[in-house]
Amino acid sequence: MTERTMAEIYPNSVYQDIPTAPPPEERARITRLAVATQAPRIFPTGASRDTDEGKLDFEGFLSPLVLERFAQYMHKNRQMTDGSLRASDNWQKGMPVEQYMKSLLRHVMAVWLKYRRDGVIDEEDLCGVLFNTQGLLFESLAVGDVE
Repeated sequence: MTERTMAEIYPNSVYQDIPTAPPPEERARITRLAVATQAPRIFPTGASRDTDEGKLDFEGFLSPLVLERFAQYMHKNRQMTDGSLRASDNWQKGMPVEQYMKSLLRHVMAVWLKYRRDGVIDEEDLCGVLFNTQGLLFESLAVGDVE
C-alpha cells in the first residue's frame, strides 16, 4: 500500500504537506520498535509520545466483553422490589463488608455447585462474584484496612 499525502486526498486542503498514517501493520511495527527501545515514540505523522513503560495498560488488563456483561448484570439489578430504580453508583455510598463477604461466598458456592453438578458456568453468579469482590476492594481502598 502506498502512502498518500493529504494533498492527494484533499487537493484543496491547507494540510497538504502532512502524510496520512501508514497502514496498520507498519504502525504496529513502529510501535513495537519504540517500545522495545524504550525511546520516545515518533510516529510517521510527526506526533510523539513517551514510552508505555511503567504505565497501566487498561486496554490489556480489561475485557470490554466482560465489562459489558457486568454492566448488563448491574443494570438488571438496579430494579428495587418496590419498582424504583436505584442509581448505578449507589453501591459506592458504602455497604458493610460483612454483607459483601456473605454475598460473595453465596455466589462463589453457586458457581462452584453448578459447575460441579452440571458442568455449567453461570454468568449471573460470576457477575455477582465480580460485584462483591469489587465492593470489598472498594471498601478497602476507601476506608483502609477492612475489619
